[in-house]
Amino acid sequence: MHPEPHDEPRVASFRDLTTTTLYEILRLRSDVFVVEQQCVYPDLDGRDTEPGTRHVWFARDREIRAYLRILDDHGVERIGRVVTAKSARGTGLAGRLLEHALEIIGNRPSILDAQSYLTKFYTRYGFEPTGPEFIEDGIPHTPMRRLPQ
Repeated sequence: MHPEPHDEPRVASFRDLTTTTLYEILRLRSDVFVVEQQCVYPDLDGRDTEPGTRHVWFARDREIRAYLRILDDHGVERIGRVVTAKSARGTGLAGRLLEHALEIIGNRPSILDAQSYLTKFYTRYGFEPTGPEFIEDGIPHTPMRRLPQ
């Protein structure tokens, strides 16, 4: 009898990503943000390669099922590119991913720009809106901040 497959958390800097993992991360981001959400935008913004960037994801076998990146924004940790594969939605994986990211961030302030329909999700993890809603790539977003705990 084989054990049930499970999602494993992973963290890496850009230089520690394998080319296969990087390809799968970029494919997931493209599948969801560009194709599914129909946003034509420059996903490859140069921030993935910054020395302080941490790539955080959950994988099952070779499939990247949820991903986000943490950027060092002048002493504040910026969470972005939060994405869950369609096949993994509704499983609680996004919450586990965010919890894992907050463990990495530790006792430092963090910010993110939430798609506005997800603000209640992020408030469960200590984030609070910090400004008015704005439109980015045709999608309403809300800036949010989490103070050190």
